Amino acid sequence: MLYIGSHTSFLKDKQLLGVVEESLSYGSNAFMFYTGSNQSTLRFPINEELTKKAHELMKENNIDKNNCIVHAPFIINLANNTDKDKYNFYINFLKQELKRCIELDIRKMVLHPGSYTTLNRTLGIENIANGLNIALKDIDGVELLLEYMSGKGTEVGSSINDLEEIINKLDKNVKDKVFVCLDTCHMNDSGVDLKDIDNFLEEFDKKIGINKIKCIHINDSYNEVGSHKDRHANIGYGKIGFEKLIKVIYNPKLDNIPKILETPWINRNEKDAWAPYKKEIEMIRKEEFVDYINL
Repeated sequence: MLYIGSHTSFLKDKQLLGVVEESLSYGSNAFMFYTGSNQSTLRFPINEELTKKAHELMKENNIDKNNCIVHAPFIINLANNTDKDKYNFYINFLKQELKRCIELDIRKMVLHPGSYTTLNRTLGIENIANGLNIALKDIDGVELLLEYMSGKGTEVGSSINDLEEIINKLDKNVKDKVFVCLDTCHMNDSGVDLKDIDNFLEEFDKKIGINKIKCIHINDSYNEVGSHKDRHANIGYGKIGFEKLIKVIYNPKLDNIPKILETPWINRNEKDAWAPYKKEIEMIRKEEFVDYINL
């Protein structure tokens, strides 16, 4: 079954209800959102009535909450603990975000593992595992998905080995709460040629287990394989291309895993900016590329 949606807006006046309404307008049966700004810690209270109405609308339209994702804000960085106060702040903020997932009854959260900056990869991996052990120790009912990264700068998580090391360092009671979110742009930019997706999945299954993949971000990339740059392109307009992305989306090993578009808006900084998700979802469902931007 194809479960596909996009990043959506979680705004104060409509909250999760607005997310569901926006998703339905794109023809989605899955979605992802931040519970506030992705660059700050400012958060407004969760409105219980809006959450209830959102779940009723989801049920009416056959959207399973298990195919819906919260994305943790970018500012959380568990890989560097040089500043102990800041490190502990990130851990506590992550715990707060996980509790908001429970309030919203959306039980998957994607997290960027972090960047080790002034340290090294080994210490970065240890810090991430330690942070997750603390943050998830007393949180039950939420699955945390570590995102596969492009390897830009000092990012951790740009290889199967990185993710395997983090998971292997987790406490026993935490390991079962931690999973993986793949990202096609990040994989391409990290050095994975998606024409070899089956080889990648075979290695992933041996080292981590394919059952650990709980979400896939579907993005084209403006960059060549191995560029380590991370710049998302619209589906079929980048270096990965439509055919490779379709083979990932419809790979039998990845069936029933929610696929989420994070592609850029068209004319992003112009007055006539618009979201491409309805068009891209239509193309993906039909498995046929249409040059919708230049029509």
